[in-house]
Amino acid sequence: MYHRRKLFDIINKSTKSALLLGCRQTGKSTLIRALCPDLEINLSDEIVFLQHLKDPALLKEEVKGRNSVFIDEIQRVPSLLNTIQFLIDRGNAPRFLLTGSSARKLRRGKANLLPGRIHTFELGPLCHAELGDRLDVNRALTRGMLPGIYLDGSEEWKKTLRSYSATYLKEEIQAESLTRNLEGFSRFFDVVASGSGNFIDFSKVAALSYVERSSVKRYFEILSDTLIVHSLDPFVAGGKKRLIQHPRYYFFDVGVLNAAVGGFDVSNDRKGNLFEHFMLQQIVSTAKAFDLDYRVSTYRTSHNAEVDFILEIGGEVFAIEVKATKNVGKSDLTGLKSFKDYFGKKHRAIVAYMGETARELDGIVILPWAKALENIFGHAG
Repeated sequence: MYHRRKLFDIINKSTKSALLLGCRQTGKSTLIRALCPDLEINLSDEIVFLQHLKDPALLKEEVKGRNSVFIDEIQRVPSLLNTIQFLIDRGNAPRFLLTGSSARKLRRGKANLLPGRIHTFELGPLCHAELGDRLDVNRALTRGMLPGIYLDGSEEWKKTLRSYSATYLKEEIQAESLTRNLEGFSRFFDVVASGSGNFIDFSKVAALSYVERSSVKRYFEILSDTLIVHSLDPFVAGGKKRLIQHPRYYFFDVGVLNAAVGGFDVSNDRKGNLFEHFMLQQIVSTAKAFDLDYRVSTYRTSHNAEVDFILEIGGEVFAIEVKATKNVGKSDLTGLKSFKDYFGKKHRAIVAYMGETARELDGIVILPWAKALENIFGHAG
């Protein structure tokens, strides 16, 4: 459990029931089991799933006399959330520890989990704050940061990742009945994977996928709601006009992206994009590990001045440029300088790169990627 310790400690110290969301294989079940609940109800077990689907009152009987109850894959029977709410409101209920991989499915269950009843947490892939010096960026750019895959000492990790996309399509999309046109969604998925890291153009994706534009927007919402992609809205300073209209999107894990596009080689033409994905995943996973409120957006002007990530966290604003290089020059600072002029308020500008030396250039801090993360999240832990 050492690699999930930070969020484990937060949930362990709380007395409230908890809902832990995250993609498959991020380690949700392992984390909750480490809390040693009295009873586990695993809804991924088809027999258990059917029992609770057919008998909504079954849960009330099962939890009697229990201090804590773990329900895995709660999105499979979202109506159970209503029963859980009833039990909590009635009093003397056990502490419920729930996991789920689809916020969309839970919303469709229409359970009214008001603040104060159940605390919601999210778990992402592994991050530097959890692994420290054990995090090898070259390994991460190849296989990603899902715990069981990154830490796998065998040669099975490639096969596992190759099956991830197919499993996702089958279990998350087909089994959960999120779309009836699985073939169209599959084509869309391939197009989106090949363009991950770009600004999404729904009309272009629709043409390449041979599906309607309205379907593309709905499919993209499915990817966001099932936590497969991070969608970054354009940054907007208070009262100012939005500079660009389209969101930018990234797959949640580099290894899953590599498997989706059919290659694990970190070639020179892909390295920059993969390193951006890695850094965004590190930012998001670290914020989730510390249970911090955060917002990540992106910045681009009509003249193509860009900053990869604008992070708002802990009352601070960070403008973060990511460079998969060991050399950073003045030409790499154009976007950060443009953002400074546009924003006009106090913020911290950082270049995170693959070099080993921290320095400053034209008033902008240039840091090795791990130092950049420590600089940003140092206040958190």
